[in-house]
Amino acid sequence: MWRKIDTFSLRLRLIIGIAALSALGNGGIAMWTSWKMQQLLIDSHKQNIEHIAARFPHDVELYSEMMSPVTGLQKAINNLTTTNIFLWVKNPEQKVIAKSITSDSVSNARLAELMSLAEMPIKPQVHQISQHYFVLCGDSLQVQGKMLGKLFVVQDITREQTMFLTMVRSVGIASFLVIVVISGAIALYIYRSLQPLRQLNQMTAVISAADLPEAQLSVDNAPSEVKELAQTFNMLLSRLSQSWEQERQFVSNVSHELRTPLTIVHGYLQSVLRRPHNLTETQIEALETAASEAEHTIRLLEDLLDLARADSGYLHFHIESYILNDLVAEVVAMAEQYSERAIKIEADIDSIQVKADHNRLKQVLLNLIDNAIKYSEPGTPILLKINQQEQEAIIQVCDRGYGIPLQHQSRIFERFYRVDESRHHATGGAGLGLSIVKTLVEGMGGKVSVRSRLGEGSIFTVVLPSN
Repeated sequence: MWRKIDTFSLRLRLIIGIAALSALGNGGIAMWTSWKMQQLLIDSHKQNIEHIAARFPHDVELYSEMMSPVTGLQKAINNLTTTNIFLWVKNPEQKVIAKSITSDSVSNARLAELMSLAEMPIKPQVHQISQHYFVLCGDSLQVQGKMLGKLFVVQDITREQTMFLTMVRSVGIASFLVIVVISGAIALYIYRSLQPLRQLNQMTAVISAADLPEAQLSVDNAPSEVKELAQTFNMLLSRLSQSWEQERQFVSNVSHELRTPLTIVHGYLQSVLRRPHNLTETQIEALETAASEAEHTIRLLEDLLDLARADSGYLHFHIESYILNDLVAEVVAMAEQYSERAIKIEADIDSIQVKADHNRLKQVLLNLIDNAIKYSEPGTPILLKINQQEQEAIIQVCDRGYGIPLQHQSRIFERFYRVDESRHHATGGAGLGLSIVKTLVEGMGGKVSVRSRLGEGSIFTVVLPSN
């Protein structure tokens, strides 16, 4: 599922988009939850500190009417002091004139540390001091119009703040896990939702020209849009099949209609050339050129007819078992006669069995030898290697010619495909020879391949069943 990630795929874009929206939504909920928890746990303490700072001057005035100002000040502080709330007052000279009195030594130590602070915010704020959290607030203290100094109010909220931070962390972790789970669920859902499209792609990828007449795409349990796409593909395949059939029929008809008159023309030309007594040298040369071109065109039409028959399923093979060594020797003798090139045979076994059509295999080997002769220098040798491995007969046609560039090797068996760097009209090739070879070899149940390097030559390998 995740073996290969395409950064431009629809699946990845949908996952990223929905995961981003999910992250934004969960992040917003987490922030709102944190804000509400802060209001519930922290802001109430801030409001309490503000209330104490606001009512403290009034309490001091009340107590001062009944007792001395210093005693009234201390009395007011004692009434507001709790286990978590501490107050003290500093005069303008920064000396403590009244403070909370606690019996807890730990609280006294914290109070002493807090009183060492010179300034505090007017509005309550949360500060961390020595692994503890406090809400701090400081404001000037006026009683009966007289400035007594500065009031400091502190509340220990370590428990609440720790709880708040723990909950924020928990909410953050939970949000992250939710995003991961949602993203995984979304990825799985999108993967399954796009499965019909992948099936459609896989089915279209294996359709060949031979499959066009019967090719039909069908996707089960697919959304309506995918089914409509499959129907559109089927209509397209039907039109392609009709066009392909018309093209094959046209090639077959044209090849058949042209071959007969060209054969007659070639026969007349050969007949005239056999009696050249009344011809000038220029006329003889022209007639030889015409005869050569006619022969070349006839071979081209025969190749086209063979391909048309193979496409239509009318190319029949007479498969039989015989000795490959004898056939190779016969083909090499024929090739040496018309090419005047030395062709060597290497056989690891004296008697190699092959199961194939005798005439078709001869045509295959002649085509490969002709190809090797055309695309190698006259002085270089052509080598045929034959061998047998298990249930297969192996034939290799080797040359030391120009070689085939790597980018062309996968296409040289296509019809009319020619390698521009080494193939030109002077060679006489039309780009059908290797296509014929591939068609015939596969029709006999074998396979053909090529291995080549520039400047070192090429090796064409034909593998056929041996029994």
